[in-house]
Amino acid sequence: MFTIADREHARDYVLDRAKADSRIVAAAVVGSLALGEGDRWSDIDLTFGVSDDVPIAAVLDDFTAGLVRECQAIQLFDLPSGPTIYRVFLLPGCLQCDLSFTPAAQFGAVGSQFRLLFGSAKEPVHPVPQASQLLGYAVHHALRARVCIERGRYWQAEYWTSAVRDYALSLACLRRGLPAAYARGVDDLPESLRSEALDAVCCSLTPEELLRALARSVHLLLAESGDAPDLAKAVELQVRELVAPSP
Repeated sequence: MFTIADREHARDYVLDRAKADSRIVAAAVVGSLALGEGDRWSDIDLTFGVSDDVPIAAVLDDFTAGLVRECQAIQLFDLPSGPTIYRVFLLPGCLQCDLSFTPAAQFGAVGSQFRLLFGSAKEPVHPVPQASQLLGYAVHHALRARVCIERGRYWQAEYWTSAVRDYALSLACLRRGLPAAYARGVDDLPESLRSEALDAVCCSLTPEELLRALARSVHLLLAESGDAPDLAKAVELQVRELVAPSP
């Protein structure tokens, strides 16, 4: 696995290249290293503002070529998000490096983990997921899970059941002011709630166990839907019927 020295070497290479590139007008650290030293397993997350008259793709490709040549990076995938393009790399030692590029006029924080290194940034925006949307996704997934159980599609049923549980945990985090995305706040939830969620984990791919896990996931979902009371009230009867045993 990579060492902290490996991470610092790769980070310094990217930042030195950015400072020497006139097309880059701003840079920031994001992720766990933005607010402190992170830990042994923190990866590299850097974001850059690109001069508005320069195509982002050209800058991204130049940085990619340099990382491949100098750091033996492997390009994994791109993730466009609004005006920003994220590119994710794997470096030797399983070191992940995420670089993102945004037109300068729109460059700024989209979360609390953002530390400006040079240049300027727009006022930060802290998007918060909507509880009703999370609940709506979960209800959809619960329906798909039950249909898959009835069809004998047990692996697919487990996939949808786990997704219901994950959305219930996201709602639990949202209610308590914890990060709700990517399970970032789940380890900080009360132990009793985490125990309930553990009981919703599917232990085998029998229809009986799948239905039991789905029922526990739905119970947890409804219990944590207090931030979307209108939708929760509207769907409660149907989702409880959804996980009732077949006659």
